Amino acid sequence: MAEVNKQKHFILVHGACHGAWCWYKLKPRLESAGHRVTAVDMAASGINMKAIQGVHSMYEYSKPLLEILASLAPGEKAILVGHSLGGLNLALAMEKYPDNISAAVFLAAFMPDTAHDPSFVLEQYWQRTPSEAWLDTEFAPYGRAEDSSMSMFFGPKFLTSKLYQLSPVEDLELAKALIRPGSMFLSDLSKADKLSKEKFGSVPRFYVVCKE
Repeated sequence: MAEVNKQKHFILVHGACHGAWCWYKLKPRLESAGHRVTAVDMAASGINMKAIQGVHSMYEYSKPLLEILASLAPGEKAILVGHSLGGLNLALAMEKYPDNISAAVFLAAFMPDTAHDPSFVLEQYWQRTPSEAWLDTEFAPYGRAEDSSMSMFFGPKFLTSKLYQLSPVEDLELAKALIRPGSMFLSDLSKADKLSKEKFGSVPRFYVVCKE
């Protein structure tokens, strides 16, 4: 019984343009340690059937994660792990289902706060990132003009020099084959309510910094 009690349920959330596939190395390692692992595709990501042009808010984008949390057994809590843009998915989930989450791990991820709009951390990133840093990333507006929705798709140069420069070439080729257009939902997040200390702030948070 003691061994069973040590088992944790990890829910892994990918970053922009990626999918559950990017956790293919971590998932089996956690499982071999006796844990339960769910790697989830956000809407219009991985093998999710939606296209980004049909997703207009961070809430819609996060629905697969929210549905998993809503389906947990009574009393069950999961550990959320989010990378990059996945930090915003975690924040939304923490605000909506704080009692279903034992901890949130932000792995080199955007972590919003309760003092600013949820978009603030992304806006700060955009302001300090020169346009040339995006290299061959493609940006395109979609949806209604008043929504200011913008899709993004990482090009091979961006993947090679900004995201996978320290990774095996096999991982780079996997990413080139599997990434899909995504969005940061900046306009939507700028209109969203601030996160609360009572809900979002009640979930223990951990941050992992990748220095290289």
